[in-house]
Amino acid sequence: MERKSKTMQHNLQMTDLSDQDQERLALTGLEVDMKNRSGSFFQKDQDVCHVTSDCEGIEFLTIQTALEQYPWVRDYIWKAVSADKDKYTRYVASQTDPRGFVIIAKKGTKSIYPLQACLLMSDSPVQHVHNIVIAEEGAELHIISGCTSATARNSGVHIGVTEFYVAKGAKVTSTMIHNWGKNIAVFPRSASIVEENGVFLSNYVCMEPVRKIQMAPVCHLQGEGAIGRFSSVVVCTPGSFMDLGSAAILEAKGTSAELITRAITTGGTIISRGRIDGRVKGTKGHIECKGLILRDGTIHAIPEIKGDVMDTELSHEAAVGKIARDEIEYLMARGLDEETATATIIRGFLDVKADGLPEVLQNQINTAINAAEKSGF
Repeated sequence: MERKSKTMQHNLQMTDLSDQDQERLALTGLEVDMKNRSGSFFQKDQDVCHVTSDCEGIEFLTIQTALEQYPWVRDYIWKAVSADKDKYTRYVASQTDPRGFVIIAKKGTKSIYPLQACLLMSDSPVQHVHNIVIAEEGAELHIISGCTSATARNSGVHIGVTEFYVAKGAKVTSTMIHNWGKNIAVFPRSASIVEENGVFLSNYVCMEPVRKIQMAPVCHLQGEGAIGRFSSVVVCTPGSFMDLGSAAILEAKGTSAELITRAITTGGTIISRGRIDGRVKGTKGHIECKGLILRDGTIHAIPEIKGDVMDTELSHEAAVGKIARDEIEYLMARGLDEETATATIIRGFLDVKADGLPEVLQNQINTAINAAEKSGF
């Protein structure tokens, strides 16, 4: 697809940030030079500083601009996520001056490079966004959301609402990489609606300290043959609390879902939730959660499957444990020292290959794993 530049920018650019903050952005998968990106959105606190779209057929707009140019976008707002879901969505819904982005991938459009969205908390104690992603029939797009706090930001709350709408035969891949500070609380609220033969892939990575994360995205597979997949890779450090989950609702014949989690605690608490509802015949779903306790901490896996009809196939598996001594000794017998052997096993545990994930996004996840490994998880 032809690249065509459309830019809206204000005074502050990502290149204007300190070297430390630019490095923190890089660890969330963001490229300041835009070399391998087809569009970019940058919001610092509540100020939208930069929006650009370089792919013909894909519009990347602020939510305010989108509502002004396309009044029909209002028909999508609060359709996938209820404005009355909880106190966090009510807070976002109450804002008279909304912030966030809208992506519109027009019919048949396919982006070669992913788009990126940067959300940076710096000076404000609270940041909120409301994002809308619309993939029209047959369109394909990939978006990397890099969320981080500035080096000097000691505490704060981030609330993010994101709604995904995947039309017939469309495909959306969303990769979210978090790199918050140890005293930041984060409350993402997202949901997707997927129509006939549509595909929604969600990848989540968080390997750095955070005070609290609580989220449970929901994928509504409403069209025949629709597919939803969630892959999460998390490392929970001492003092961090992660209440993470994902859910898929199989609402049409031939729909399928897979929820995969790899979780490591080095002293923090992880609650890993997964739920699949098989509501109609001819549906399939699987939940897989594997947890590794490296130092005393808590991993609580809660997989749920619910079938309402005879012809739905649902399954789940969950395991929590430690690194097996015989695995370490096996690698040591082949020349690795104990520390390298342990790191190799951890890396293999976290290395989840998500089906259908573009190579550039898989590389980004691998980069995040490498960075966490070098810092000793």
